Amino acid sequence: MRWTVHLDGGPRRVNHAAVCVCDLIYSFGGYCTGDDYRFNESIDVHVLNTQNLRWTLLPQKKDENGTVLKYPEVPFQRYGHTAVAYKEKIYMWGGRNDESLCNFLYCFDPKTLSWSRPNVTGVVPGARDGHSACVIGNYMYIFGGFVEEINEFSCDVHALNFETMEWRYVQTFGVPPSFRDFHAAEHTLGRMYIFGGRGDKHSPYHSQEEMYCPEIVYLDLKTKVWHRPSITGKVPVGRRSHSMFIYNDLIYVFGGYNGLLDQHFNDLYTFDPKTNCWNLVKPHGKPPTPRRRQVGIVKDARLFLFGGTSPCPHAAVQEQTSLIDNNDTHVLDFKPRLKTLAILTVVEKRIDTTCLPKELRYEIKAMTQPNSISRPVNHAG
Repeated sequence: MRWTVHLDGGPRRVNHAAVCVCDLIYSFGGYCTGDDYRFNESIDVHVLNTQNLRWTLLPQKKDENGTVLKYPEVPFQRYGHTAVAYKEKIYMWGGRNDESLCNFLYCFDPKTLSWSRPNVTGVVPGARDGHSACVIGNYMYIFGGFVEEINEFSCDVHALNFETMEWRYVQTFGVPPSFRDFHAAEHTLGRMYIFGGRGDKHSPYHSQEEMYCPEIVYLDLKTKVWHRPSITGKVPVGRRSHSMFIYNDLIYVFGGYNGLLDQHFNDLYTFDPKTNCWNLVKPHGKPPTPRRRQVGIVKDARLFLFGGTSPCPHAAVQEQTSLIDNNDTHVLDFKPRLKTLAILTVVEKRIDTTCLPKELRYEIKAMTQPNSISRPVNHAG
């Protein structure tokens, strides 16, 4: 396991949402410090090609008169939302800008690069941000988040049936995870696992007295019972705005932030759902800087991690609260090929590459030269 790629020049984004379809990772929205998010501008979509590691900004959609489509035909620019893939289409839900939240369901079609708003029935969850979303079977399960309409953290579960487009509240049993937002969820073995997030001493109310739970909890999706397994190993510090993903039947947790400690992390943990054991793992190579609010997507045997907020490395000791929004892209290769290791050696030793085949020189360039985000011609109209 090795961190093999670190490229600058991608989208500078925080609290964005992304999902992989085929060889492309689609990243939706998010924010960048200093920009104005009070107005309902159309959401932007950046696409990462996982083969050549190049970013592309998709053009905004226009109507038949050439006018750029606006909300509610397309989603407004937002943060704290979720995106999931189902049958090669992408569904986005929730999130907010600086003025309002949204609970419309949007569908993005990667083939036509177009947005639609599916008609839904049932009990639609209250608008929120900082929730999680998992696709299990033909359902999208929503957990937690901060519901502004009632000004409370949530610990409820809601499900959307993609085949019928019906929302329903899921009645669960046992003690659910505490009220929280900016946690993470993953699914395996017929279970939805919840880890991390920010709660409050007076939950579900928001009193600014934050709490960070280090427990991992799962919902058995057959019985709808919450479980707290007996844990062994080195348990991660409670955190929020981290990344959680699955590879080779293990749950991984990277990075995040603990407000009580005022600490950002770039550690990497695994949790084995079969043995309930945590382990701190240390891949080879140079890891990303400590950060929160980034996105991590697994494609085949590689993790693609990009964006997020980090402490400013040049800030004085008394100014550690100074933060920067990242525009970098990192790749963690779980099973690096001999070819990849050879390329890394060539780069590290600064070996002359002029005698190498053109294709190999292109791969070296893709792994080492910063991105320049391009905007393609919109053939989809």
